[in-house]
Amino acid sequence: MAAGVQLPGNGETIDLQQQVARLQALLEASRHVHSTIREEEVLEQVLRIVVRELEMAGAAFTGTGMSYGDEEALAAGTVPESGLPLPAFPLNDRDGKRMEQLVVAPPDGRELTIYEADFLEGLALQAAVALENARNHKRNVEFARVQQDLDAARNIQRSLLPQTLPSIGGYSMCFRSVTCYEVGGDYLDIVEQPDGSLLIVVADVAGKGMASAIMATSFRSAFRAMAVTGMPLDELATRMNQHHWQEGEEARRRYVTAIFLRLHPESGEAEVVNAGHNPGFLVQPGAPPHEFNAAGTPLGLLPGMHYSSEKRLFVPGARLLFYTDGLTEVFQGDEEFGPERLMAQFSKCPPENADGILDALWAAIDDFSAGGPQGDDMTALALCRGCASTEMPA
Repeated sequence: MAAGVQLPGNGETIDLQQQVARLQALLEASRHVHSTIREEEVLEQVLRIVVRELEMAGAAFTGTGMSYGDEEALAAGTVPESGLPLPAFPLNDRDGKRMEQLVVAPPDGRELTIYEADFLEGLALQAAVALENARNHKRNVEFARVQQDLDAARNIQRSLLPQTLPSIGGYSMCFRSVTCYEVGGDYLDIVEQPDGSLLIVVADVAGKGMASAIMATSFRSAFRAMAVTGMPLDELATRMNQHHWQEGEEARRRYVTAIFLRLHPESGEAEVVNAGHNPGFLVQPGAPPHEFNAAGTPLGLLPGMHYSSEKRLFVPGARLLFYTDGLTEVFQGDEEFGPERLMAQFSKCPPENADGILDALWAAIDDFSAGGPQGDDMTALALCRGCASTEMPA
């Protein structure tokens, strides 16, 4: 007589031959279930195994609504012989969270045998592992695609920054732009004007990430279209504000702070309009540091806004710094780096080399934050007069 194992709470037994057969069948079923990494195919394999191999009347997954076999038996919701709900087997992930539930309709309206229930429990465990693996694979594929798109967007955004800087005798110019994420909302541009002047802008779209990057690209298109007309600087800022406002509600939520500079290199005349941006810094020999403060609200925040410009002579030995708030909103604990500390560091920098100035400022910010993570996009432009070369961007 074959040895057998009596299951607790029931008089039925599974002899050793049945156990071996069950394990072999379960291994074969597991092989089929794990043969794919697509979620739908995993579930389809399970339903086919339950109906075809285990000869259940029908089977279904309650989460997706997928079913196989006798639809009427499944729709009844109960086992006719006992009146109890159809047997259900949860598919839980590694954390115990329910992913799906397998419901089966036994054949001939009867209850499940111990062998069938035991097999289905084992199958549900294997199906849960395969289902979680399939979902993780799908997430990984989607993440890889998103990352690929973000990498492409980052390269495109970097290509929209000035690729070469104008060569101006007696001046040194350098800029640096580092995004917090793959793409960001900071924008910087330099446009040579027909009269020989330079039009420079440093801008910051509210927020960070992809939405701000898209808005920065839109801002660039509008700015470049208006810059080539040679219109007065205050009028340019006024029109940019109205254009951004008319872009609609979503654009208004992504308002833009910007500071504009028109420089006449030969005469050294500098004209600045600050549209709700951080103050620009001007340091020149024999004079206290000067700040170009906001002459109006950020662009796109209020309709009908008019901006005024401020003119200064950019004398030999002078240096200028435009920047976004990512440079000042760096923290050491609860203490902020702040504009005052940035101005103090900038005032101490030698005026001979713009690239060296940005190196010194970035080093000071990094020391202050003790190498902590960057919390915002960081963009700055330094301009010096009295040097013989123009520095390329870092």
